[in-house]
Amino acid sequence: MNNYDLIVIGSGPAGQRAAIQAAKLGKKVAIIERKTEVGGVSLHTGTIPSKTLRESVLHLSGWRLRSFYGNSYRVKEDITAQDILKRLHVTLEHEMEIMKHQLNRNGVKVLGGHARFVDQHRVSISCADGSERVYSAEYILIAVGTRPHRPDYIPFNEQTILDSDDILSIRELPRSMIVVGGGVIGLEYATIFSALDIEITLVDAQDSLLDFLDREIVDELLYVMRDRNMTVLLGEKVVDIHTDDRNRVITGLASGKHVASDMALFAAGRQGATDQLAIDRAGLCADRRGRLAVNEYYQTEQPHIYAAGDIIGFPSLASTSMEQGRLAACHAFGLPCQSRPETFPFGIYSVPEISMVGATEQELKQQQIPYEVGSVRMRETARGQIMGIREGMLKMLFSIEDQRLLGVHIIGIGATEAIHIGQAVMSLGGTLCYFVDSVFNYPTLAEAYKVAALDAWNKLNLN
Repeated sequence: MNNYDLIVIGSGPAGQRAAIQAAKLGKKVAIIERKTEVGGVSLHTGTIPSKTLRESVLHLSGWRLRSFYGNSYRVKEDITAQDILKRLHVTLEHEMEIMKHQLNRNGVKVLGGHARFVDQHRVSISCADGSERVYSAEYILIAVGTRPHRPDYIPFNEQTILDSDDILSIRELPRSMIVVGGGVIGLEYATIFSALDIEITLVDAQDSLLDFLDREIVDELLYVMRDRNMTVLLGEKVVDIHTDDRNRVITGLASGKHVASDMALFAAGRQGATDQLAIDRAGLCADRRGRLAVNEYYQTEQPHIYAAGDIIGFPSLASTSMEQGRLAACHAFGLPCQSRPETFPFGIYSVPEISMVGATEQELKQQQIPYEVGSVRMRETARGQIMGIREGMLKMLFSIEDQRLLGVHIIGIGATEAIHIGQAVMSLGGTLCYFVDSVFNYPTLAEAYKVAALDAWNKLNLN
């Protein structure tokens, strides 16, 4: 009864998708989840909560309509922390019900408790009642995700000095906030709270932000942030955070500067949750951030033990984690499958949101691939004017040699939705002519693809 074909440790996007894929292949599958509910970090403290909070903020603040009615426009006056978190609980309950139903419908057994390796094929579970059970499996997938990195020198107090988990249960909105960390999580929260007219200071030790993105898109984001009176301090390392006698948070920087704020959000990195799995008993070793190395099939040093999701590092997206889990299960049970990581889209839910697929300009230059750019400002489209869009752009990169689409980069409203048009064309080897010859609904934001394509067409002198 305690033997399975596949045991999955962790019920986040990677673990859930792997378990369901294996179950659909007729395998006996179990998921071990240490929390009382399934869903992992993505559902409880990551992707779903942060995006739900973002949607609440954009609605209640009237952000999308301010270009028409002025910066003082609000859907609700005197917005509170309870207001923006209210939608969160409804969303989480709904998503949990869906996940439970999917796992149950596919015959996946959910085992509650804390998992530890006994050896390379056996896992013990410590239950809440103090009992311990041992399970074995032919294959094991580690999908335990990550938790916020919490340095010892930061005096987290869950009220004024928070990590990215704590921020989802804040009691009061501050008037000012310093966000430490210019990665995806830090940028998302910094721009979300800025939309509530909270005074934001963003600090990052690196001299640039999000190096995997196209530089022009990052420059556009920085312009928008500073235009909203956000302070961005790059190349600044935080050395101390403390509260003063007036209960203000004082953040000390290596340069000697001190920044005072009502609240500090520390979002500089995450730690893999492998430290309590006793992975050494399975012959595994994690890096200093608790992450596991895998090959192209998501196998660890032990070929029958796989790892997927945030625990293996970049890109740490829910969408890619799902695919990694699926591919791991397919490989374990010999199912041929195809995947094209080069056409995986990236989505960053900042305000404005950002999405990309394919190559950046810097990558094409490094690879010495001749290319041409076609771009358009979203406000130049009729739909953009109707919606009152003031910021954002779409750019496409085309091969000069054969006009193939090499990359798409979007910043602005609807970026994470619109990117899939470019993704589909890239996946099918489409060229500039597809966009020039196609008819798009008018007026739509998707029409920006055609306008940008015509820009590239003119530059390439294809008339």
